[in-house]
Amino acid sequence: MVAKSDKYIPRLKEKYNKEIVKSLEKELKLDNVNKVPKLEKVIVSCGVGKKREDKRFTETVELTLAKITGQAPTSRLAKKSIATFKIRKGMGAPVGYLVTLRNDKMYEFVDRLINVALPHVRDFHGVSKKSFDAQGNYSLGLREQTVFPEITFEDSSVLHGLEVTFIIKNGSKEGSIKLLESFGMPFEKEEK
Repeated sequence: MVAKSDKYIPRLKEKYNKEIVKSLEKELKLDNVNKVPKLEKVIVSCGVGKKREDKRFTETVELTLAKITGQAPTSRLAKKSIATFKIRKGMGAPVGYLVTLRNDKMYEFVDRLINVALPHVRDFHGVSKKSFDAQGNYSLGLREQTVFPEITFEDSSVLHGLEVTFIIKNGSKEGSIKLLESFGMPFEKEEK
């Protein structure tokens, strides 16, 4: 008799499948389970700006994105030529780095972001509810990469920010807020 191997399922993914789908379906009054908002992918990006020629800075950005996400980032070249910034379309050094997370890695990253990294942000009062787009996707900016526990002291000598974008399938602003709240996203309290 062959024993079944237990496949590891991220905590947040299991919670979504067992609890969150049913509660969102009732709360949003949806007639079909396929209409429930679902996290499709998470994009973590960082621009290098004026420091694109500084090899040490770009290497640090690439290394820290790889450590934070567990995936190798892709470099992004300029889409337009801008003379003021001395940028030519598609040529030269990268203007930014990008990582797209899906499935288990995505849920692991979101769990670490919400439960470990955001509580380490200095003077943190919650994230803004104003960063949703018309499709219900949410963008969150962090000023420093040092809030993640994977970053060592040597990596924190060069500080840079990063942006996290949550791409939500079947999302409206209301549905996306409910989904992220059920994941534990700490939104700012509204003043009355």
